[in-house]
Amino acid sequence: MNTHQRSEPEQAMSTQATQPTNAPAGAGKSVLISGASVAGPALAYWLSRYGFRTTVVERAPALREGGYAVDFRGTAHLSVLERMGILGDIEAARTNMGAMSYVNDAGRRIASMPADLFAGDVEILRGDLARILHDATKDRTEYVFGDSIADLAEDENGVEVSFERGAPRRFDLVVGADGLHSRVRALAFGPEQSFVRPSGLSCAIFTTANHLGLDHTGLAYLNPGKIVTMYSARGNTEAKVVFYFATAGRPGADAAPHHDRRDLEQQKKIVAQTYAGVGWETPRLLSAMWDATDFYFDSISQVRMDTWTRGRVALLGDAAWCPSPLSGMGTGLAVVGAYVLAGELAAAAGDHRTAFTRYRSVMRDYVLGCQKVGEGVGRWMVPDNRFMAWFVNQNYRLLPYVPWKGQIARSARKTASAIDLASYGSTDLTGVTGWPR
Repeated sequence: MNTHQRSEPEQAMSTQATQPTNAPAGAGKSVLISGASVAGPALAYWLSRYGFRTTVVERAPALREGGYAVDFRGTAHLSVLERMGILGDIEAARTNMGAMSYVNDAGRRIASMPADLFAGDVEILRGDLARILHDATKDRTEYVFGDSIADLAEDENGVEVSFERGAPRRFDLVVGADGLHSRVRALAFGPEQSFVRPSGLSCAIFTTANHLGLDHTGLAYLNPGKIVTMYSARGNTEAKVVFYFATAGRPGADAAPHHDRRDLEQQKKIVAQTYAGVGWETPRLLSAMWDATDFYFDSISQVRMDTWTRGRVALLGDAAWCPSPLSGMGTGLAVVGAYVLAGELAAAAGDHRTAFTRYRSVMRDYVLGCQKVGEGVGRWMVPDNRFMAWFVNQNYRLLPYVPWKGQIARSARKTASAIDLASYGSTDLTGVTGWPR
């Protein structure tokens, strides 16, 4: 299966996952996971710990180093990370971001948002998180980069998987943790348009020089239907730029940005045309965009599905329930979902029918609550007209002085913690700080 794409450590690695000495119930069962970002490696961690043989296949030729900042908040998120033994690594790599300030054309700060509103309890760059998860799993999981699933053929005993580049292989189970545009979801459940609900916003993200000398802080420039944000990263040695803009279905939007998801030049042209004539630092940032090596562009969408499992195939993370990047819940939700899916498979001794039913039952209300957080955020973040932009800025100006200023962050933390997590198999979570009992 595309073995020539593996790194040196991966070439030396056996396809057999290291088995714990107590021979857990999952021993001998093989699971193919599509996607090596967050949800996939998190699932591989727990499955390999329970004795399953895990393979992660990733279309990209190596780990994706780019991306925006993601965060974790509340007892459920943090306790899973602590039990995985990676919370300390995440805290060591945290962004330590301060407030995000809104600026006018001249760059003068006119309003400020406290970090607690958008950075959660701990914030980290997505690429740094992917590296930490890969390091925690690479010794007991087979990673195959530079390939992807082409087709699935299921029978009563397993799933025959065809790949874009590698030879076919057979697995007991397949899990799609391959994001908003999941290939596994398309093959097993149906076309993307049946499940993906666009919000009327698109975004572009890339890394550039920190030419404004931002010190663990960020700036945002708001126009009707458009916002430009820039924040420092990696100890202020660089900066992340994020463009959010309205698309078809939103007032003031030009049109839906129809694009080839692999044509970066076309995507950059869409952003350049959308932001032509916009003030502040926008022209300089647009110029830097053309040289960015980690440019990312996509719609802001939610995924809504009646079920995340079908036969021997399951979905996890954004492939199953993307709550929208604006919710601040997606990364924590992926980690919690991975813990639950692996735990239920272990508790059911690998019986996927029983495990998948329990997985859906445990996660359903939690997912719906997290998705609700993402609804409607876009119209506040990217107002439709000048009056609404002015109104939003006034609200941000007053935020530090109102008695309910901490309610938004407290509400998000409550939603992120609103799940009772069981102790699965041989993993005893009693005594872990903050673990729900």
